[in-house]
Amino acid sequence: MSSFSSFVKLLNEVGTLCYSKVMNESNNSLVSSQGFEYGVKHFYNQRSGLISEILFDSLDLNSEASNALLNLGAIYVNNQRQTADTVIAENNLFRVHTKPRRYNCDYDWNSLIVFENQDFVIINKPSRIPSHPSVDNIIENSLTQVASARNIKLLITHRLDTLTSGLIVYAKTETFVRSFNIQMQERNIEKKYVALVETSHTLPSRLIHYMEPSPRAPKKVSETFTEGWAFCELEILNQKKISTDMSWLKINLLTGRTHQIRSQLSSAGAPILGDQLYGSKMPFPANSIALRAFQLEFNWGTQRVEFKLNEDFDI
Repeated sequence: MSSFSSFVKLLNEVGTLCYSKVMNESNNSLVSSQGFEYGVKHFYNQRSGLISEILFDSLDLNSEASNALLNLGAIYVNNQRQTADTVIAENNLFRVHTKPRRYNCDYDWNSLIVFENQDFVIINKPSRIPSHPSVDNIIENSLTQVASARNIKLLITHRLDTLTSGLIVYAKTETFVRSFNIQMQERNIEKKYVALVETSHTLPSRLIHYMEPSPRAPKKVSETFTEGWAFCELEILNQKKISTDMSWLKINLLTGRTHQIRSQLSSAGAPILGDQLYGSKMPFPANSIALRAFQLEFNWGTQRVEFKLNEDFDI
């Protein structure tokens, strides 16, 4: 099973756990709510029918709302994502993300392609857009958008945080996915970032932390080893003081955990500009954060290939 498939499976499993029960008075059927900020609802349908009919009976959602959720892939039956308004037999487990997270994907995605060949495509992902489909939205992400723009099937090889901009590579073949995954396991892929941080103090050249194994954010890291916590390591290759309270950093990411750079820099007293989740007090344009994956280097066949973006920020 691919790492992305395992990731999606984990999200599906998490989505069915630890929810509180409430009674839907309109039809006297048991509906459970979990993840209130996303409006996640769980219930067993009391009768067979089209998904839109069942959602109207159980959640009072009209056909327009139901179709919108189906298009986004925000409805599951027995943990299987549903994208068409099909007939479902009675007494099946529904999970409905009634408030899916939405993202503005109004970009010329072809213009964001940095490089493309027969095996992969590399894009400059904008900030505030996921790099892959999520549990409640399969449309508004850079992988789906580029695949649609190019009219090809693309496969995920690695990820960037939603707020992180910059270089990401998508595969066109399973062979390239396997090669890329092996290189990641062997630490043969170089991923460098640039960031603006809220500090003028000189940071150490290497940061090592351990990350708590929790699906929630913000991520908690500690310099003290704790059994079961994920090892996190990065190098600060260069630091330039821009002002009395701001520095520019060039970072070599040695391990790739979710929110790793953001949490490690915050723990070191240097939150990234605009990253309010991790303690930033200074805004960054377009409600984004000042973190960019600007350099990517890996093996392709017999070649070592390298791709770069601009290292500067407009502030």
